[in-house]
Amino acid sequence: MLDINLLRNDPEKVRENIRKKFQDQKLPMVDEVIAFDRDYREAQQQADALRNRRKTLSKQIGGLLAKGEKDEAERVKAEVAAAAEELAALEEKEEELKAEIRKRMLVIPNIIDESVPIGKDDSENVEIERFGEPVVPEFEVPYHVDIMERLHGIDLDAARKTSGNGFYYLMGDIARLHSAILSYARDFMIDRGFTYVVPPFMIHGDVVTGVMSFAEMENMMYKIEGEDLYLIGTSEHSMIGKFIDTILEEEELPKTLTSYSPCFRKEVGAHGIEERGVYRIHQFEKQEMIVVCKPEESPMWFDRLWQNTVDFFRTLDIPVRTLECCSGDLADLKVKSLDVEAWSPRQQKYFEVGSCSNLGDAQARRLQIRVKGKDGRKYFAHTLNNTCVAPPRMLIAFLENNLRADGTVAIPEVLRMYMGGKDHIG
Repeated sequence: MLDINLLRNDPEKVRENIRKKFQDQKLPMVDEVIAFDRDYREAQQQADALRNRRKTLSKQIGGLLAKGEKDEAERVKAEVAAAAEELAALEEKEEELKAEIRKRMLVIPNIIDESVPIGKDDSENVEIERFGEPVVPEFEVPYHVDIMERLHGIDLDAARKTSGNGFYYLMGDIARLHSAILSYARDFMIDRGFTYVVPPFMIHGDVVTGVMSFAEMENMMYKIEGEDLYLIGTSEHSMIGKFIDTILEEEELPKTLTSYSPCFRKEVGAHGIEERGVYRIHQFEKQEMIVVCKPEESPMWFDRLWQNTVDFFRTLDIPVRTLECCSGDLADLKVKSLDVEAWSPRQQKYFEVGSCSNLGDAQARRLQIRVKGKDGRKYFAHTLNNTCVAPPRMLIAFLENNLRADGTVAIPEVLRMYMGGKDHIG
């Protein structure tokens, strides 16, 4: 959510940002907010004047009664009552106007960073750098579900019976590999100085609207019927929510946290074969990174976060590339975002395995996460998040890149301690 002062002082900057995100349908909201804000401030001024007048009149009543001027005192009392009635109407108007302003401010997109490439959708995202040499083996690489089934590691049919499409049973060494990757990711991030956290897996509605846009919420979140609770789509939601309505001392920053959680997503829409299996699913697990920091430090942390993911995948000898998200592909709260994509030998192309985002002060402003500086000044923190690893999707890249011609799957050395010392499965 933007600072209202930006719309008051530089509305054209907000309009230009909306155009860069190809959301011209939101342009009228800028003028609507400005008009509502003007009316709101006028109502505030009138209410303040009425409060002062009521206070002055109330003080007069005692003096009039003391002097025996009962009729005049009654007249003043009636004037105080009328002022109170008028004030109540003004306060109701203030709340209505505030609600109208907030409703629009929640959907006007955040100001994107100047370095973000301009484009309509993800087809115009820009490749930044590649890490590792993509290899296509001489033998045929099967579809990831086929690899898992040959290793007796997945049962989609049983999951459809119990839960429907988009769910799975992982079994045996594949299930163990799934857990091994998460355990390794946990230790990898702890070794990089992050504090390990297991957060709540359900959050209140005010946290949901604080950490994401309404469009994301509608397409992603599962609501618990009859409760003000939502299943998290990623641990970022509850991790950022941890700081709601807090004032952090500047010397406490940055907060660098890494969290494990299951994730639950609606994943609305039909998908092709490459998004079946365990690519696009309703339930998965993830190791996440969260940073809460001073505004001037967020660009540095953005670069450190995505580099962590690249380094993690390279320790598993999986080739990856980074992709800068264009303006039209950015969610409304994001200032800047970069995807990490892993190499698929079977498809002979890269696919997304993680996303790193700088949200500026958007989440902090919505959730009232403030920092108290050494001079006593309070300001909004910046928040960032990034995926370290999200199996079972990551298993696709792992299995394809570590598959051998004989159908066995090599286990890199860094994972063997989590796999009981095994150097392969098959």
